Amino acid sequence: MQKPISRRQHGFTDYSYIPLALALPKLAGFQQDAPKAAMLTRVLASNILASSIFTRAEWGIIKKIPFKTHLVLDVAVGAFAASAPWLFGFAKNKAARNSFLLLGAFGLLAGTLSKPEELTRR
Repeated sequence: MQKPISRRQHGFTDYSYIPLALALPKLAGFQQDAPKAAMLTRVLASNILASSIFTRAEWGIIKKIPFKTHLVLDVAVGAFAASAPWLFGFAKNKAARNSFLLLGAFGLLAGTLSKPEELTRR
């Protein structure tokens, strides 16, 4: 299968995911009535930020994690986010549930549709 997202474009998806995840509780309106879900968006954003900072890519700062490992982490975080409403008991809150399904889809798509090309060392 042709993977349309380059490593450079993938960095944009990661650094877009972070503010999206942080803003969703307020934007979707579940900040007050689903505090566990709101806290979990911060955990997800922190996880993506940490993995991005440490990834061996143009946009990584510390460059320790291979890009292919980063993609596996994105898929795992995406699957976790999509299942979180049921794992943490906020599936009946439509705004929180749908927000986590969005975050899960975002992670799964970014992880599976990115070209797994490692950054060459100089």
